[in-house]
Amino acid sequence: MHRARWRPIRAEGPHLSTCLLSACLLSACLLVASLLGGPATAQPAGEGLSPTLANIKATHMVRIGYRESSPPFSFLDHSNRPIGYSLELCDAIVDEIGAEVDDADLKIDYVKVTSDDRIPAIVDKKIDLECGSTTANSERGKQVAFSPLMFVAGTKLMVPKASSVNQVADLKGKTVVVTKGTTNEQAMHNVDAKQQLGLNIVTAPDHEQSYQMLVDGKADAFATDDILLYGLIARHKSQDKFRVTGDYLSYDPYGIMYRKGEPQMKDVVERAFRKLASNRDIVPLYNKWFVARLPTGEKLNVALSPQLEEAFKALDDSAGGAN
Repeated sequence: MHRARWRPIRAEGPHLSTCLLSACLLSACLLVASLLGGPATAQPAGEGLSPTLANIKATHMVRIGYRESSPPFSFLDHSNRPIGYSLELCDAIVDEIGAEVDDADLKIDYVKVTSDDRIPAIVDKKIDLECGSTTANSERGKQVAFSPLMFVAGTKLMVPKASSVNQVADLKGKTVVVTKGTTNEQAMHNVDAKQQLGLNIVTAPDHEQSYQMLVDGKADAFATDDILLYGLIARHKSQDKFRVTGDYLSYDPYGIMYRKGEPQMKDVVERAFRKLASNRDIVPLYNKWFVARLPTGEKLNVALSPQLEEAFKALDDSAGGAN
């Protein structure tokens, strides 16, 4: 699907405190830092463009992988247009790519991906950036590269309001749906083996289908990242039907994916993040998608944590604090 690109909209939002994953955010940041490696070095003049950037320059096109049902990161609006926090971050990256390849009018080809095919789509060069809700971990870091930290989530459970399930141990012998190809799937297998719960773990192709299995009574719980569960409940206006419960079963730092082994592309991606931080755009951008009312009408009201704010501040510091 090809669509004309749009520019990020700057939104003002309050500076708020939070309770999201405070205890584990530091370790998540360290993990992402280890995946990113050392400081990127700009491509010396005259040596040409890296493969991804060379193809973008030749085609005047950036191929962006998006998710249909990962609000507020990447989802469809009422006109079936891909929108979300991750997509606006990618729009900033596209601006930086345009500057790098000397093409201020790059177009975007939006390509739908799922949790199961998103990594192959990057590796097989079907997309240039994956702008969804993808966890950056060491295993995935063997195949793909990740942007600086943009969010941290963790696996929790969505259950019916009337359910007796409050913790994962309450699911003993019951059916849990997970989205195929996610870190949540592995987290549930790990906790099942560790606690010997005898879970029936079933998979669905994407988060919307997983949610629908819970709606249809085909599963007793849906396990995925807490922020995605809150997003789905808000999107479906089902606060009176479902609730999110349990301790965190995993901790998942999110990043934008791109192809591994291209230092020039790495430099472009990280430069885009540093510019957002130094221009003071990244916190209002966060507030637009997590605190303010979404374009589709929902409101998550998930405040920026002090720890994630520090991660954004570190980006500003690495840019020299220049405005």
